[in-house]
Amino acid sequence: MGFFRRSKPAAAPADAAPPVVDDVADDATEAESDDDLDVESEGDAEGDVYDASHEAREWRERADAVIPGGASTGSKRPEALFGAPSDDAAGEYPAVHYVRAAGCELVTVAGDALVDCTMALGAVALGYADPAVTQRVIEVAAAGNVSGLSSVLEVEVAERLCDVIPCAEQVRFLKTGAEACAAAVRIARAATGRARVVGCGYFGWLDWWTKDTGGVPAGAHADYVAVPFDDVPALEAAVRAAGRELAAVMIEPFIEREPSAEWLAAARRLCDDADAVLIFDEIKTGFRVRTGGWQEYAGVEPDLATFGKALANGFPLAAVVGRAGVMEAVSRTWISSTLASEGTALAAALAVLERHEREEVPDALWSIGREIRTAVEHAVAASGIAGVTVEGIDPMWLLRFGDPARQDRFLRLAHAHGVLFKRGAYNFASLAHDDDTLAAIEAAASAALVELRDEERGR
Repeated sequence: MGFFRRSKPAAAPADAAPPVVDDVADDATEAESDDDLDVESEGDAEGDVYDASHEAREWRERADAVIPGGASTGSKRPEALFGAPSDDAAGEYPAVHYVRAAGCELVTVAGDALVDCTMALGAVALGYADPAVTQRVIEVAAAGNVSGLSSVLEVEVAERLCDVIPCAEQVRFLKTGAEACAAAVRIARAATGRARVVGCGYFGWLDWWTKDTGGVPAGAHADYVAVPFDDVPALEAAVRAAGRELAAVMIEPFIEREPSAEWLAAARRLCDDADAVLIFDEIKTGFRVRTGGWQEYAGVEPDLATFGKALANGFPLAAVVGRAGVMEAVSRTWISSTLASEGTALAAALAVLERHEREEVPDALWSIGREIRTAVEHAVAASGIAGVTVEGIDPMWLLRFGDPARQDRFLRLAHAHGVLFKRGAYNFASLAHDDDTLAAIEAAASAALVELRDEERGR
């Protein structure tokens, strides 16, 4: 396990006193060390015992009262994290809010320390609160993160992206992956003068492609046609049906398994034949599978690509990159955001790029992810439980349960043993996962699977 290192002690061990979360925002500005931050004794002055479950429930109820669904990010809603509450859970969820994150560990409002395998839905690859990233961000924040002029960081980061992403000759920055994907489609439509888009993947919440949800008129996505992943005949048929109206084929190049070589090659060939734009959504794969994304890994170059998530190690930044001949169409449409070139996120991206220049970060993520996957596979095999598999690729993998209810129960049991796994796709490796956290992941997976097995056997 050459990429693993001995970890430092957790920021707050599982038996540490729970945090005082009501005042955490104010306390954090004044604290000089972790010892000063959001920690109280196990009992109050009256000698009462601290009720961690009550603390978690209180924060969830407060969130439900003021945030529709309880969370602004869909995958962080309680039911998305742990599924619908079971009868024996009495409507409770084991963890919804955190107060601190460092490396690959979280501290919840209940005071639980968890090893995190979700890594902020893949937005963090180096580790939470990475010192080099944090220092860069602090420096830029202190110097003024935004003004009426563009930051020099916008130019510097764009230049570096053009150096490391195969298709990148020009760059436009935005804040979210959904924005970047919508911008890429608009650029493709402006470049070709056509409307139809054939796509495969998840491209965010915006109307241009989203179907089967409230508030989206049919006309908004009338020119988008979805095809199944890695289905070359379906892709060929959709492109053929679009005819001379085809503006772009947009593909998320990896969806839970590696595609066939024919899949991406067919997309490239079909776009060339139709004078259409090939777009890769590299929001998850960029700066993880390879620095330059799946296109670098597979050797198939799109005309445009979108990047985000690990690009800035959790800070809000996304980018549309691509060939200059296609990107120049930006001048014939309108893509703009006041905070697109805000400095702190660009500073974080610069720190990430510098780390990738010094180290083989993607190679390390593959190796660490392989160790984690192997550990979880061993836990599945040792438990003797059926209907559970480990799938995906090493840097981004998932546990597949044949029965969703079993998955939900496993996630709760794993939480009780100190690990947060993702419900569905994906669990992400990070550089912060080390020997100690690998052992914790294997132990938690093993214990949770054995308990699940025994519960199902009625013991």
